[in-house]
Amino acid sequence: MSPNVVVFLADDLGYDDLSCYGSVVHDTPNIDSLAKEGVRFTDCHSNGCRCSPTRAALLTGRYQQRSGVEGSRRPGMPADELTFAHLLRKAGYATGMFGKYHTGHIPIQSPRKMGFDIYRGNSGCMDHHSRFNRWGEVSWYHNETPVRDEEGYSTELITDYALDFMDRHRKEPFLLYVADWMVHFPWQGPDDPVDFEEGVNNSGAERKHGRAEDRKRAYREMVEAMDESVGRITSRLRELGLGEDTFLFLASDNGGHGLICDNTPLNGAKGSLLEGGHRIPAIAHWPGEIGEGLQTDETVLLSDLFPTILDIASIQRPADRHLDGHSLLPMLRGEDDLPAHLHFWRDNRQFAVRDGPWKLVVHKDGEGLFNLDDDLGEEQDLASEYPDHVAEMRSEFDSWCRDVDADGLASRAKLRPLVRRYEHLLPAHLDTAKWTWTFGYGADRSLTA
Repeated sequence: MSPNVVVFLADDLGYDDLSCYGSVVHDTPNIDSLAKEGVRFTDCHSNGCRCSPTRAALLTGRYQQRSGVEGSRRPGMPADELTFAHLLRKAGYATGMFGKYHTGHIPIQSPRKMGFDIYRGNSGCMDHHSRFNRWGEVSWYHNETPVRDEEGYSTELITDYALDFMDRHRKEPFLLYVADWMVHFPWQGPDDPVDFEEGVNNSGAERKHGRAEDRKRAYREMVEAMDESVGRITSRLRELGLGEDTFLFLASDNGGHGLICDNTPLNGAKGSLLEGGHRIPAIAHWPGEIGEGLQTDETVLLSDLFPTILDIASIQRPADRHLDGHSLLPMLRGEDDLPAHLHFWRDNRQFAVRDGPWKLVVHKDGEGLFNLDDDLGEEQDLASEYPDHVAEMRSEFDSWCRDVDADGLASRAKLRPLVRRYEHLLPAHLDTAKWTWTFGYGADRSLTA
């Protein structure tokens, strides 16, 4: 039987929020065990510094700009985008997704249209207890149907669904995508009161982040509740005799939130293209198949997971589209290093380029060139000392923009009439008249103008 694949994606988990990454505040024994038995990444990055872009890149193996998803409040992916779930389902895998989707708002973009047999979870910023979002709307779904009266803490419910899925499909290969809602705001522990109620708009208010008086305590409880969820999943895999037949990958969708996380030694936080916005904890686990108790310093993006999963499942890569990701499997098995290549990030009017240890960051206030081997905190700007290197990296970025934006414009063109057709089904807080259909750039692509 083909190996199972489990992808566990945390939400807004900071680089040092796990004890195996140095946290002295959070106790995460279950995730630490995965790191001890598998491969821990020190230089893994989300493709975006916010939720939706990274999720699009992870699912498609392509920079999110190709599918038109650059910001979290954009219309999402077109219906004909290809995901790893599509390919695994075609190869005979049962496919299930539980948790936060956040790469589409209309029925034709639902997870079941993106390759998943079943979906249960949320679509955006949601109270962990009431499951209303911060605009007071229902944000909990079973496939495309809103669910109102299901009691429980979000991560516990998501894990319940995941366990049931594994139980039902234990005799066939399965893909399980657990997009946990932990540890996104509102910051609420398992026993904290409800913050968001139906019909109440908390957007922009302090309460959208949770009650301010004890956020650190609530955040610690959330990290540890997430660790318990991971432990329940790995325990069930062992109980079903599937531990050695399952590739498990755990990561975060972006860096930790600046109001709650200490991203030391990194500079920046979620929403920034400094390292704290996109350098993330990540662990790969597959007993007997990949390294055990190892650490890798290879630079990795979450878009690399798509070709990795295809290699694990012995599935041919699609011939009709370009994948930006590179398979991690040879590196995880100690057979070969990743090929040298540049990495790119773009978030509206800021961008970053990574070339080995060198990183160029450009934003509305200027630019900086950093050598991450010597300056992981991005405090010493070397741009004035290496102007030729800055110019070369800017030129590479311009070429990359022309490439991905050609695909992105086509994706937006396909999606625009569908959004207009289904506008009446969109959540009430989304005003399509205000949605930006461009990429946030002027005609000259100047980010500093």
